[in-house]
Amino acid sequence: MNTRPLTPLLALILLVALVVTLFPIFWIVMTALKPPTDWNAAPAIWIPSEPTLINFLTLFDPEAIGAFGVGGISESATAAVFGSILTSTCATLISVGIGFFAAIGLSRYTRVNRFTPLFILSGRMFPPAAIAVPFVIIFSAIQLIDTYVGLIAIYVAITLPFATWMLKSFVDEVPREVEEAAMIDGQSRLMAHLTVTAPLIKGGLFATTLFIFILNWSEFLFALVLSYSNIETIPIRLAKYVTATAGTLFGVQAALAVLAMAPLIVAGFLIQKHLARGMTFGAVKR
Repeated sequence: MNTRPLTPLLALILLVALVVTLFPIFWIVMTALKPPTDWNAAPAIWIPSEPTLINFLTLFDPEAIGAFGVGGISESATAAVFGSILTSTCATLISVGIGFFAAIGLSRYTRVNRFTPLFILSGRMFPPAAIAVPFVIIFSAIQLIDTYVGLIAIYVAITLPFATWMLKSFVDEVPREVEEAAMIDGQSRLMAHLTVTAPLIKGGLFATTLFIFILNWSEFLFALVLSYSNIETIPIRLAKYVTATAGTLFGVQAALAVLAMAPLIVAGFLIQKHLARGMTFGAVKR
């Protein structure tokens, strides 16, 4: 394959894009390591001279930051971290599982026209705020408000169209002949899809799973309107770090944001081989 040489102008553009992309992450990490006296310093302190882990300790021990004269934090972030892990993981597995079989059905057993993808995604065309109130009314009637089951259910509902649409594009790349060969060897249709189709679109499954997990992990609006006191997620906890004495606790917010980014970064590195393959839509070629 012919490749263009990296010219100085292109290198400069790539460098600027890299700086713009990574600067927010750098600033969040540095803020998470700053003591309260450096949060609002003027001029801004780019790199703290005395890094501290007090912001991370405050997440799980609200009184830890009292040594700096900052108070007003009454709850730890343990419940929020647990809630995000539970709801995001369960909703992602359910959404990808249902989406996989829905993609199989659309690709193999349904005559799909050009409007089908649009119909599948039609539920995502409405602003979340427009459908939040109806969900609150429905969930109140069936006693699912402020429960993990209710939050998982709404996460599955809003991410299933994406999972189905993405996975169908991967299943379409798998030749029908390989599944038919498996059935000739004695496997059922279900087992042929599980033992042949699924491994062949492994890259697509990893890419879709990570994408859906990110959507669930960072969701704010539905978690806000469907939770009151029994459940909490990380985005909701982030909005609560404001006190009457110190105002917005930027350092504590940054520390929780760093913890929220960590699983996504780790997962991305662990599955980067499959992720790169899946994102290029090149799992299998006819």
